Amino acid sequence: MSFTRPEDFYDVYDRHRTYVRAEVRRKHLAEFGRNLWQPAGFRPEHRVLELGCGVGLFLAYLQAKGVKDFHGVEMDAKARDFMPSPISDRVSTESFEAFFERYDGPSFDRIVLLDVFEHFSPGEGVALLGKCAELLGKDGRIILRVPNMGSPWGLQYQFNDLTHKALYAPGNIRQLAMAAEMNCIACLPYTRGSTVRRMTNALVERIFNALLTDPPPVWSANFLAILKKDE
Repeated sequence: MSFTRPEDFYDVYDRHRTYVRAEVRRKHLAEFGRNLWQPAGFRPEHRVLELGCGVGLFLAYLQAKGVKDFHGVEMDAKARDFMPSPISDRVSTESFEAFFERYDGPSFDRIVLLDVFEHFSPGEGVALLGKCAELLGKDGRIILRVPNMGSPWGLQYQFNDLTHKALYAPGNIRQLAMAAEMNCIACLPYTRGSTVRRMTNALVERIFNALLTDPPPVWSANFLAILKKDE
């Protein structure tokens, strides 16, 4: 096997990736609530699609929040072995292209890609956003979580995987959204860890902001981008 393109490294992806059975715990409820549910305005009555849902942890969170209409797409068949049965029943194992080609159901209120968008080149990302936009309903949102190349803390997330094809920061994700005829309405930090650690991080960031000439607009290792279609 010749490893000449980032896609070639998917041949060893199942050995590189860590699989953990999806179990929603208190820390997940807090993390997803703080970083995703509230900022992106999720509601229990929403129809939600997650592309690249992994073992289904966020889908399990949605179920715990009372969302009844959700669906996931995951290209890695091995991930299904770690999904709870109520979640795996809502997940199709196929490529995004295959899903887009066959899907003819109702539109979605929220489309989520967590740690997925960086696996596509900028050109591929524009095309992917275009396909997602076709499935969005009125006032729909696309939510992306990507490594933050505007922050030094994001380097370990970006360069720990050879299948990553693009580097994003709040500035260029807005530029890419424009190319896809979308509007990036918010770029937000994605925070993890205990309350004490998050408070410590916030203190360090305030100190750096005061000392540095050009501090990044978002310090967190990963950031959240919320997009909507241009009106």
